[in-house]
Amino acid sequence: MHRYRTHHCAALRSQDVGSTVKLSGWIHSKRDHGGLLFIDLRDHFGITQIVIPAGSSLLERAEKLRVESVICIVGKVVTREGMTINSKLPTGEIEIQAHELEVLSEADVLPFQVASNENYPEDLRLKYRYIDLRRERIHRNLMLRSNIITSFRRRMIEQGFTEFQTPILTASSPEGARDFLVPARLHPGKFYALPQAPQQFKQLTMVAGFDRYFQIAPCFRDEAARADRSPGEFYQLDLEMSFVTQEDIFETLEPIMEGIFKEFAPTHTVSSTPFKRIPYKQAMKEYGSDKPDLRNPLKLVDVSETFKNSNFGLFAKIVKAGGEVRAIPAPGAGSFPRSFFDKLNKWAREEKAGGLGYIIFDKNGAKGPIAKNLDETRYETIRKACHLKSGDAVFFVAGQGADMIKFSGAVRTKIATELNLIEKNAFRFCWIVDFPMYEINEETGLIDFSHNPFSMPQGGLEALNNKSPLEINAYQYDIVCNGIELSSGAIRNHRPDIMIKAFKIAGYPEEEVEKRFGGMLNAFRYGAPPHGGAAPGIDRIVMLLMDEPNIREVILFPLNQQGEDLMMDAPAPISTKRLKELSLSLNLPKIAIKKQIKNLEIEK
Repeated sequence: MHRYRTHHCAALRSQDVGSTVKLSGWIHSKRDHGGLLFIDLRDHFGITQIVIPAGSSLLERAEKLRVESVICIVGKVVTREGMTINSKLPTGEIEIQAHELEVLSEADVLPFQVASNENYPEDLRLKYRYIDLRRERIHRNLMLRSNIITSFRRRMIEQGFTEFQTPILTASSPEGARDFLVPARLHPGKFYALPQAPQQFKQLTMVAGFDRYFQIAPCFRDEAARADRSPGEFYQLDLEMSFVTQEDIFETLEPIMEGIFKEFAPTHTVSSTPFKRIPYKQAMKEYGSDKPDLRNPLKLVDVSETFKNSNFGLFAKIVKAGGEVRAIPAPGAGSFPRSFFDKLNKWAREEKAGGLGYIIFDKNGAKGPIAKNLDETRYETIRKACHLKSGDAVFFVAGQGADMIKFSGAVRTKIATELNLIEKNAFRFCWIVDFPMYEINEETGLIDFSHNPFSMPQGGLEALNNKSPLEINAYQYDIVCNGIELSSGAIRNHRPDIMIKAFKIAGYPEEEVEKRFGGMLNAFRYGAPPHGGAAPGIDRIVMLLMDEPNIREVILFPLNQQGEDLMMDAPAPISTKRLKELSLSLNLPKIAIKKQIKNLEIEK
């Protein structure tokens, strides 16, 4: 018989009755029924019930063991009778009558219970993550993550991709976030950077003559945490293809994404290929976001012209000043009580907006404060533009700039949620395309890249030479699902002359481009194929499929919101000796100096 087990804890069935078996695992729970002790024994695979009968020599020792102690038992498989059968467990028709018990590891008092669905504080869970991972939901999430990655690999290989690993220690690159820097001991004063993405390396792989590359790539960005973004590090399905157009990439990635979501969410409706293509400007106009949730059927409508020179002075002034009035339909809301509209106005003020104007349509026409200041022609124009009927309502957002656009998108989501319009059990995909190549940097007021600086501008060198920078679109695209951006991508700029010009417009002189990206530019000078790619986020995909509200629930050992590993106590100070080896000295804020001294004293 094997040293630790003949079966795992989800393997035994009624056909095994009469067999003598050995199982090892954690004590998930114990129940004492008048001297008869039941133990639910758990391992990676599942749970089997162990029974230690009254009078057994094992009873006293088993009773003293705490839950989560690790034991090995030998016993006979017997049938459960009648009401004792547990239909919720695959092993629920049998139990093991134990006649040998070995304690492999005793557990101390637990910081929280494994056999519980209670929501414990996140910092406690992260400090004892190895215990948290024993809980059924988290364990299941991580297994699903592994299976999704396996499925991605299989699907990529079937599509003719080859898996490569790109460097982790590299040079700093302008990917839109701060780098994590690594001091180079052998090169004092110089630093490596952990890759924010394998961007340049995967492009160079195409220049090297490989046709289709992919990897499950670790990426490192020194940025704040969000519910759908892990601080520090994350993983993505990184891919690149040679001799392709934007449509080629869409046609390659769409069946992979559709297949993954259908495989791992069989109870949900998944968008069929081809996925909807929405130009960036249209997305911002109709959804108030470049990450639209297409489960929401509502669309924003520009009604600025209707309010131009109207008697509703507030909106008329905004339009005259170059602003915009957006209407958000609320089908069926016209029959709701006044409290519904008051609640939405209160919410708008909490969102730092002035409020939400609205019109209610009934069989007699339109009513409400705004309707009183509009003639019939104007409010009928709004009704028709928003496809409204009697019993419906419409809300308005007015203003200009990014804040107005963002708020109009938030109102769209809020109204659809309040009216229960969001489609259930569905994954709705779309591509956002035609991103602007450049934008005005809000801090400097200068032209800057709006997306990926290595993208090919639409129109190539001719567009860069002859168009206003803010009129130039790029071959850049995002894939979005249920309002969450899963991936950015682009057709790359593979010509040195176009790249130098593109960076010059963004304020980078040629000598700086040569200095920072000389490796890539030199490679392009020796013949580079047209190429492009994308990089769907693994963590976000698993988060969506498991319907988890926070990305940390699908990562094995995540950092907390402050970017700290509470389990391994990282980041941590290093000794003066180590700093000297790295030719570093610290210039810390006063609070950090006090903490550093305290930690060094503890080390001594």
